[in-house]
Formats: sequence, C-alpha cells, structure tokens
Amino acid sequence: MTGSFTLTQSPFGRDQILDLGLAWLNLGKLEAVLISALAFTVTLTAPQNPIAQTAFAKALENVLSINRIQYDPKHFDKSGLLDGKLGKFLRAGGDYQEPWTRDASINSWNAASLLEPQIAKNTLYAVLDKNEKGEPIVQPDNQWWDKVIWIYGAWNHYLVTGDREFLKVSYGVATRLLALMRKDHFDSEFGLFKGPSFFNDGIAGYPAPPAPAEDTGSTFVLDHPNTDRIMALSTNCLYVAGYRTAAKMAAELGEPKGEEEKLAAELTQTIRKRFWMPKDGRFGYFIHGAAPLRGQLDASQEGTGLSYAILFDIATPAQARSILSRTHREPLGIVDVYPHFERYSDAHPGRHNVLVWPVVQGLWARAAAHQRDLKVFNEELTHLTQLAQGSQWNFYEIYDGKSGKVEGGWQSGIHFGSVPHQTWSASAYLSMVLNGVFGLRFSTTGLTFQPLVPAEWSGAKLTGIAYRNATLDIQIKGQGSHLASLTLDGVPSITGKIAPSLRGKHTVELVVE
Repeated sequence: MTGSFTLTQSPFGRDQILDLGLAWLNLGKLEAVLISALAFTVTLTAPQNPIAQTAFAKALENVLSINRIQYDPKHFDKSGLLDGKLGKFLRAGGDYQEPWTRDASINSWNAASLLEPQIAKNTLYAVLDKNEKGEPIVQPDNQWWDKVIWIYGAWNHYLVTGDREFLKVSYGVATRLLALMRKDHFDSEFGLFKGPSFFNDGIAGYPAPPAPAEDTGSTFVLDHPNTDRIMALSTNCLYVAGYRTAAKMAAELGEPKGEEEKLAAELTQTIRKRFWMPKDGRFGYFIHGAAPLRGQLDASQEGTGLSYAILFDIATPAQARSILSRTHREPLGIVDVYPHFERYSDAHPGRHNVLVWPVVQGLWARAAAHQRDLKVFNEELTHLTQLAQGSQWNFYEIYDGKSGKVEGGWQSGIHFGSVPHQTWSASAYLSMVLNGVFGLRFSTTGLTFQPLVPAEWSGAKLTGIAYRNATLDIQIKGQGSHLASLTLDGVPSITGKIAPSLRGKHTVELVVE
C-alpha cells in the first residue's frame, strides 16, 4: 500500500460509501481507493518517506472509517443538537464505544474538524447534556477535572469551519462550564483549580501519596483520599486555555467583555510561580491539596502538562526552550509521567506512568512545532511512525517506550491490555502531519502556514484539504523551519494567508528553507 488515495466519482452518498469502510483494491500493487460523491478525500504523497505515507493512510482509515460509527440517539443526543440524519460520530477507540469528553475534544482539535467537520460537530455535541433550564452543558460525570478542554476543541472547530451557530452554542456552554468549575473546584488559597491531571483517571498515574504505597485498591483515581484536592499542571493549563478561548468567543460574537482574560492572566502567573522548578528547567507535576503535604509540589515530569504549558504560552519563551531540551524521553518517545513511581519499574510499568501514549506524543510534537524546534518535532514524529509500523498500523492506546511493544501497564495489581484502533492515537499522527509538517494554522481571518519540514518530508504533498468552501492541494518544496514563500495557483501571496471566502479548487506551494 502506498498510502495514496485515488478519487473516483460515485452515485452513492459519502456516508453510504464510508459505511462500507475503505475499499481496498488490488491493482497489481496495493493501492487504496476511496470512492466519494460529495467531497475530495485527503491524500498524502511523500516520495522520500513511504513508511510515513503508509502511516498517514492507516491513520486516516482509523479516524474516518474504523472509529466512525452509528450512535443511539436516546443515549447520546441528550442535548438535542446532533444531526440525526447523519447519525454518526467518532468513538474513542476500538474498545471504547463512547466519544468521551476529552477524546471528542482532542480528536476534533487534532484532525476531525478539518477532515470530517460534520462528524466532528456531532462528536462534540454528543458529550453535551441540558441543565435544568434546558441550556446545553458539558455532560456531568465523575471525571469533571479536565472537561474544559471541550471549550478549546469547540473554538478550533469554529476556526476551521466558520460555523457561527455552533459558536453561539459553544460560547454558552463555555461560560456555564467555567462558572461551575470555579464555584466547585477552585482553591482560592493557592489560586489554582483542583482535580487530577488531564487523562490520568487511573491511580497508576500518581505517586504515594495520594496513591496507596502498594499497587492495590480501586483503579479509579477519585476513589482514593484527597485525589480530588490535588492541583495538576495539565488541568490548570487547560483552564488558562478555557478562559482565553471564552474571551475570544465573546469577541467574535460581539458579546460584552468579561473577566476571562484577567482570570487567564492571573492563572498563568500562578502556574509559573508555583510549578516552575529552576534547577530542573521545567514545571512540576501537581501540588498536594491536603495536609500534611498541602502546598508541596510533586517534581515528577508530566508529558501532557509540559506540552500544554508550551502550546498555550503559559511557559515563557525561555522556559519553553528549557522544557524541550531538558524533558526526559524514552528511546521511542515521551511518556505520560516520569520517572517510575516506587511501586513500578521497567519490568512492571505503571499504566499511567513511564509508558508512551501516542496522544501525549501528539501534544508534545505540537508543542515542539509551536516553538519551531524541528529536531524535537521530527524525533517524536519518527517515534510514532515506528510504533505504528511495529504494531501493524493498528495505532494502539499505549506502548513500551524502550522496546516499542504494545503494553497496557499495571494498575491496582492488574496487568491491563492496550486497546488497538485508539482514535486519539491515530488523530495524533494526523495532527503531526497536518499541523506540524504542513503547518496548518487556523484563525478568524483565514488559514496560514508554519511548516516544519524534516529532510525526508521534502516534496510531500497533501491533496484534497477542504477548508470552508475551498479544496486545497498543498505542495512542499525544500526542508527546514522557515517559510520562504507561498504561492496560490502559481501567484505569490502577499498576505501569506488563505482567506475564509476562497471557493473552489486551488493549489498552494510552500517553499521551505
């Protein structure tokens, strides 16, 4: 398989075709053919990097076919906002039939809002409910601490699609969510939000205390005393992003200016003050919220938190450079949390400890791209390519960072499996290519490019990128981190930007050096 799709027209609708999955035809050599009547399908050709080309094709298959499923409206359309005619959304993965709030947000942000905007919209709406007034809210559940990531995923969806009705709904959801979280989970003494770290809902992601010294008891983090009171780096970074994003939503809709920017600035300064460790050149993991350790910073390295700190400009430029150069990575990628907690080891790794989660790799690569660090970015992209290839392109949930084998890790005395076809593992790879190599950047005023091109990606081409009402074929020439020139249909671009009003099919050439 080359990893390149050829487009053929068909009398069938796009959903009907995708219901059948990707049609693989043997044409003497393995080529993938996706038939679509309604839209061009994204394709990647990378003449100098056929392995990555195949990885991209398999990641597309994961997101657009394997994990694109029908849903039960009685269970998932509690907000009444889903498109029932479309009837599909993205599940979290091979063994996770629900979209999950964090997964829905990450997958939309990584790639789905660009590649399948209506499916992404349904996925984001599927994790909403209604409050007692009938207003849409993020669904209430027992994993409240990081649900503010929905706000950022929703804003990205608007930037990609320009869907103002969606933005209006999203702004209401954002303001209600931020107000509720501040009322229920803000520690006024420390100026930080309480709760576990991003996706670490398992107790294996925490040292003792708050975890038990022995690897026993419940697997769920909040079943252990005082875990609801810790203040984690990643979670607080998400609140900074949430506040800033809500302010941007308000400005875009012409709503009165609130306190969101002020609260974001205050929280940013608090994170810098309370989490930064000068000797280590990075931020710590979490602050204990209960006596006798209240106020003590855990010095562990949290891959997601460090990535968010860079991505959301919480780290200063100097801090960001330090983080990228001094953060530990295993031979095959950045890990969830480092080092091993006392109850774990290389031979007995913790599920949420020193193991590689591709979702974290995607965020780390994105942080490196944000900082224009070509070396760190390319290393993580190469690592995920190798992991995917070594697991038959199944984009598993978790891997061993030394051996590359599929590894679910230990937690509460149980050796867990690692799920194949994990959506955010595949969407992380798509993001590395779309937002990293090709450098797609979406804003309220259009699409710009900040490509980061390793040598083996020179000459790469994306075909069929649908941006609003335009379809773009994007060709890279050269390698490096500096965009020397951009041409649209052969004409040098003065603005370096693709306007949201552009329509039809166009070619974009990026000359990089």
